[in-house]
Amino acid sequence: MTHRIRRFRSTDSDAMLAFAQSLPEHDLLFLGRDLKHPRVIEAWLSAIDDGWIDSMIAEEDGAVVGTVALVHDPLGWSAHVGEVRLLVSSARRGAGLGRDLLEAIFRLAVNRKLAKLTAAMTPDQGGSVALFESLGFRGEALLKDQVRDRAGNAHDLAILSLDLARNAAQHRAYGYDTA
Repeated sequence: MTHRIRRFRSTDSDAMLAFAQSLPEHDLLFLGRDLKHPRVIEAWLSAIDDGWIDSMIAEEDGAVVGTVALVHDPLGWSAHVGEVRLLVSSARRGAGLGRDLLEAIFRLAVNRKLAKLTAAMTPDQGGSVALFESLGFRGEALLKDQVRDRAGNAHDLAILSLDLARNAAQHRAYGYDTA
């Protein structure tokens, strides 16, 4: 299937809600908020309008099948750092969609002149960990029992990071473009 990646817009809120509803709850634990709630999507769109989040979606046949967000605080002490949040439909995992979305958000991070990216996920999400590591992210922290699911079960949260300048230098050294 062919997907199209583009910016997330307010007119996509119903499609995003349907996408969120289709995801296993465990996939959403790293977000900090319940994406299955319409008010969370409204807040997300408001943060996009305010310039705190850049977000892309992947669509196939009019349905959202993946999304990536770059969360950053241009007024904070860590204005040079962006947090990457990636979600891909269970049916589309392993097909390169997550990589395509991450590469799109990398370009936005470079345009925002960010120096470092972080990503959080539960360590048992092996496919996600492997994808991020294949793009240069490395484990930086493990927060024990950091998030709880609806049943109250605690889960660890792994924090991975990527130094964008170092990554770009490695890409140049090996002769391929980072743009």
